[in-house]
Amino acid sequence: MGPEPHIGPEPKGEQRIGLLNGFAAYGMWGIVPLFWPLLEPASAGEILAHRMVWSLGFVLIALMVTRRWAWAVPLLRQPRKLGLITVAAAVITVNWGVYIWAVNSGHVVEASLGYFINPLVTIAMGVLLLKERLRPVQWAAVGIGFAAVLVLTVGYGQPPWVSLCLAFSFATYGLVKKKLNLGGIESLAAETAIQFLPALGYLVWLSAQGDATFGGEGAGHAVLLAGTGVVTALPLVCFGAAAIRVPLSTLGLLQYLAPVLQFLLGILYFHEAMPPERWAGFALVWAALSLLTWDALRTAQRSRTVLRNATIAAASAPAGESSLSRRQ
Repeated sequence: MGPEPHIGPEPKGEQRIGLLNGFAAYGMWGIVPLFWPLLEPASAGEILAHRMVWSLGFVLIALMVTRRWAWAVPLLRQPRKLGLITVAAAVITVNWGVYIWAVNSGHVVEASLGYFINPLVTIAMGVLLLKERLRPVQWAAVGIGFAAVLVLTVGYGQPPWVSLCLAFSFATYGLVKKKLNLGGIESLAAETAIQFLPALGYLVWLSAQGDATFGGEGAGHAVLLAGTGVVTALPLVCFGAAAIRVPLSTLGLLQYLAPVLQFLLGILYFHEAMPPERWAGFALVWAALSLLTWDALRTAQRSRTVLRNATIAAASAPAGESSLSRRQ
């Protein structure tokens, strides 16, 4: 028999590595709005297609380096999983496309809102689709989030469609990924393999129409377009390294780093307008997220206490029984 698996807390060194990778992943996702404008005059559609094509190339190199191919053949024999991967590829295509368009069209703040409200949408989808039961605090957070959307609808003069599209597409993507149960790199490889031919076909069509910018705007522009693969996959690699080393509750807190950075970039760097009604809507969203975070941390603490007490009780029981048998 091999060594028993480690079931206690991760060593401090491993936790430090996990935290650094977590900060790196969410930090890169947070500052990615700085990258997409560099790709102009390429359209959002062309950028999206290049992102799909080059992401597949990057993850194939990563899989060759790590020799992680064992999952591929069994996956091809599972039509249901292939169908789920196709759905995941479709919704993440929508998410990527809307996000790129939003950033390059001056809607960075509205895009950040999408990732702020994503946890609320995920909870709502859990209730509607999975029949999950919410705790009172979670119901309160969802209610406040709904009120925030109403306030922002007044502020924007229409529903915040960009935010809602990003939140619902990413929540759907998360739901599908949960059912897939594939690793980050493996899942991205499968998804981009599905995206590859349509994306490549679109790029060929653009080139035939004379509308492609790849190769026509200089070597630097071509390198930046190819770099979309690295920009897509590298944060995911860091996230995977963090996910196996730090508690889920810590990752839950780190996830807010990305929209916070995006929000700050939208205001301070891109100088997007924030009238009072939008501040009010964002304040309601942040209040809802504060409630969710507090409830999640409290629940996690209770679970750890129950587990610790059960472990202590299980460990002390044999000793008590042994001493009793000796007295008899």
